[in-house]
Amino acid sequence: MAEQDDVLHLIDDTGFAEDDQSARKWKIAVIDDDHAVHEGTRFALSDYSLNGQGLEILSAYSAAEGRTLMREHTDIAAVLLDVIMETDVAGLELVEYIRNEIKNETVRIILRTGQPGQAPERRVIVQYDINDYKAKTELTADKLFTSLTAALRSYQQLERMVQTRRGLEIIIDAASTLYDFKSMQRLAEGVLTQIASLLNVDCAGILVLRDDGSQTEDFSVLAGSGCYSRFSGSATSRSLDPDLRDMVEAAFRQRSNEFADHRTVLYVRTGSGREVVVLLQAERPLSETDRSLVEIFSSRLSIAFDNVILYQQLHEANTQLEDRVAQRTRALMQANRRLSAQWLRLQRANGFKNEILGTVAHDLKNPLGVILGRTEMLTELIATGASADGVTSQVGHIRDAAKRLTSMVDHLISDAMADAFDITIRREPVDIAALVHEVVEANQPLALNKQQVIAVSAPPHLSTMCDIDRIREAIDNLLSNAIKYSPIGGKIIVNATDDGDNTIIGVTDQGAGLSPEDLGRLFGRFQRLSAKPTAGESSTGLGLSIVKRIVDMHGGEVTAKSDGPGLGSTFSITLPAAELS
Repeated sequence: MAEQDDVLHLIDDTGFAEDDQSARKWKIAVIDDDHAVHEGTRFALSDYSLNGQGLEILSAYSAAEGRTLMREHTDIAAVLLDVIMETDVAGLELVEYIRNEIKNETVRIILRTGQPGQAPERRVIVQYDINDYKAKTELTADKLFTSLTAALRSYQQLERMVQTRRGLEIIIDAASTLYDFKSMQRLAEGVLTQIASLLNVDCAGILVLRDDGSQTEDFSVLAGSGCYSRFSGSATSRSLDPDLRDMVEAAFRQRSNEFADHRTVLYVRTGSGREVVVLLQAERPLSETDRSLVEIFSSRLSIAFDNVILYQQLHEANTQLEDRVAQRTRALMQANRRLSAQWLRLQRANGFKNEILGTVAHDLKNPLGVILGRTEMLTELIATGASADGVTSQVGHIRDAAKRLTSMVDHLISDAMADAFDITIRREPVDIAALVHEVVEANQPLALNKQQVIAVSAPPHLSTMCDIDRIREAIDNLLSNAIKYSPIGGKIIVNATDDGDNTIIGVTDQGAGLSPEDLGRLFGRFQRLSAKPTAGESSTGLGLSIVKRIVDMHGGEVTAKSDGPGLGSTFSITLPAAELS
């Protein structure tokens, strides 16, 4: 137990004079919910000094305030942290935040607790990344001084390591990108940073380069630090202050290193004949060890700068070679593109030809069949001396089929001009029931030739938004297929319904049905199914693919069902309901 006189007393410290705010200070944080602890700490450390630097004490009165303080001040050297604040583990959670969330590994953390039993020392030391653990009752003024000094020295050593690593990273980064003047500038910046790190002293510096054979006053400023940072990267000899320019010119004339009380001049001549001068203004005189270290470091700079210069030359040569190769490559690629374009045009033309021939063979056969069937009926009527009305009716059917045939030809030409059978749709209100009856009526002659019966079930005035010509073509394809694959004397059912969300058109036949293999490739182009037409009709294998294409363009779906071979099949077109205009 410390003597009573050695215990830290919390007294009012408002009377002592403020420190010189312009001098550099160690920045420490006191995070504690007891205001008296803050006041006592400030009093106890009021005259603290280490390496000629006093303290700047920042206060936070809760763990939440501590988080904000640590985020805003990344250069805090040490934290005097209370364990118990808002909660019993608020201080320990703040340690986790400092180390793991804001990734501050250099700040030294001294835990202070008034209730050490709440957080046993061994467990805290092992589990949390802290640097010291003290009970408030044992942390006397002398022990506070000792703990803080040890923490600041540790922080100072870590900062020196970080600074050294930063300088090396800059040099390594410059070495990996040595192909233009910017990389030379990065190397120069790394040299200044590394020298300051090796000397463990803040210094202002400038690094200049003179090409071989240039006049004394002609040199480039590659980098500057501290008060000389304004000259970095873009300055020339004429933009420097007169006294600074005189020191640099003197170094070029003397061609040797010079060490004064607070100024150091380094001279380096590269193997390629270029000259480098580094001028440093340090806060303290350099020791003999410092001077030896700087001279050893500067002796290695010649190779580094020559490497940059050689890299620049190599880069220029590679650039010229790459330009020539790129020109030749562009010429070859242009020739290849022209050949590829011609090949694609040939393939497109061939595909277009196959599409048109297949479509013409399929789609034009149905209206032609209607015309032929009606012509035979007309011949029979004339032979039997039928009435003029009967003849006129058949002529009307032939005329309608011929008009549809003409319309199909027009569409094919229009589609071909658009883009190799690219189908387009034009939506309008369509009476689906009337359209179904129209398609059935047009296909009646084909059904009668095979003694087939077509039954229609469609409520009147069943309307939806669609392209009437395209949907007529789709229904016609399904119905003509049903006639083609149904047996002689069979029955075909065509129905149209509306379930509120969709309009559904179905065609059911009593034909050969569909095998599982048929169902898997039903809607592909030029597909031949296992079933064969029942009266020797021909098939191109395009009908169902055309139906699917038309229905897809309407955002609908076409499906097929069959209970198996010999059990017939049902094809359904589902069109989404659309608001009628």
